[in-house]
Amino acid sequence: MTNQQKNDFTSWYIDTIKKADLMDYTPVRGCIAFKPDGYEIWEHIQAEMDKRFKETGHRNAYFPMLIPESFFEKEKDHIEGFSPELPWVTEAAGEKLEERLALRPTSETMIGHLYSDWIKSYRDLPVLINQWANVFRWEKKTLPFIRTSEFLWQEGHTAHVDEEEARAETMQMLNIYKEVVEELLAIPVYDGQKTPSERFAGAVDTYSIEAMMRDGKAVQAGTSHYLGTKFAEAFDIKYLNKENKHEFVHTTSWGTSTRLIGSVIMVHGDEQGLVLPPRVAPTQVILIPVGPWKKNPEIMEKLDGIFAELKAKGIRVRLDDSDQSPGYKFNEWELKGVPVRVELGPRDLEKNQALIKARDEDEKEAVELSVLVAKIEEELATMQTRLLDKARTFREKHSHIHVDSLAQLTTHIADSTEGGEIPGWILAGWCGDDACEEQVKTETKFTTRNIPFNPPATKSTCINCGKEAKHTVWFSRAY
Repeated sequence: MTNQQKNDFTSWYIDTIKKADLMDYTPVRGCIAFKPDGYEIWEHIQAEMDKRFKETGHRNAYFPMLIPESFFEKEKDHIEGFSPELPWVTEAAGEKLEERLALRPTSETMIGHLYSDWIKSYRDLPVLINQWANVFRWEKKTLPFIRTSEFLWQEGHTAHVDEEEARAETMQMLNIYKEVVEELLAIPVYDGQKTPSERFAGAVDTYSIEAMMRDGKAVQAGTSHYLGTKFAEAFDIKYLNKENKHEFVHTTSWGTSTRLIGSVIMVHGDEQGLVLPPRVAPTQVILIPVGPWKKNPEIMEKLDGIFAELKAKGIRVRLDDSDQSPGYKFNEWELKGVPVRVELGPRDLEKNQALIKARDEDEKEAVELSVLVAKIEEELATMQTRLLDKARTFREKHSHIHVDSLAQLTTHIADSTEGGEIPGWILAGWCGDDACEEQVKTETKFTTRNIPFNPPATKSTCINCGKEAKHTVWFSRAY
């Protein structure tokens, strides 16, 4: 971590995203405007996920943002889980509405209502639908991209003939999330099952991918839910099976959001600003003329040629021929996290070379112009892998598997804080009792992240009560 990150990570984060021109605040509490660079990061995430959704047979649709209050009341757990965060519309066109309408926090209820009309027979199944939309949750504490009152996301909603098929869908989508977050965003994640207290409101089982930020806190990067027949029973979603009998469908829902943008910044950023993985960076390569380049038109001719060649290969490239000094430009594009910088001046031209610098490396490298484009392609691929490896190394360093009691956890937190280190995550046993989970949270602010599918170790005793552990669980502080 950099000094500013250590001293006040939240301030570093807010300063970075504002200086990098990713967003701006609006007059509405907790609502931000996405500037072009910020939104383009989301577009790259969206494109990769959308491609994978369609490859697995899903199609996009769109559903209304306004949801009648009575819909929420049909599924008791759902309304209890979301009611504190719901904004309501009570008046329209100068008249009070007969029924309050919620700005959607998620769309299970509206989609359940419609699926009850759309699904009649086993021939109509499975229904594999996703929507890209905005949702609203009136958060008490907000942080741009990570937790806002309005945010962008995708939410998949599927219906199946039986539990086996629905559970296979739930896990398939969780695996897609893990692949995209690790391969596109270079963020390593732990995948696993949420504890009952952390389960999605109305779900039978919730599964998540959890990512560690550079301050050691966790971000829930994506969730996938097996809903069983709960919403089908609430909204009467039945189908006629092959034996001519009516059965309730089994449903799933799954989602990721623009908090992934915040996660990229928090995982890879440094003292100079953003460090963006090449695959998601709005600008992958910046070309900068240096020295007295205006007196030598051949420099711009050469850069124009390099620009065209990179563009033809599908690389997102820009050329900065502004009047600002080279030093200013270097700092500006480093702040924006551009993966590769190319410098070309009169001396470089004489040597038939250019200087390139990767955003996450300290040294520049001289490269012959004849192989420059190939070298840039290689560096983009190498940096993508390098960032994932660096993030994984950081995560492993701050994942602690030798804390076995609440007293040890309290000591670990105190020692870490006193030594200027981050507490990170701890792997601990849990007996399955909600009271033990709550006790850890109350005393340390560490919450359960998930019960990992492949834990690095297995714990035999509960961190709180010392009884036999039913589960091995990741605990950490979280956003």
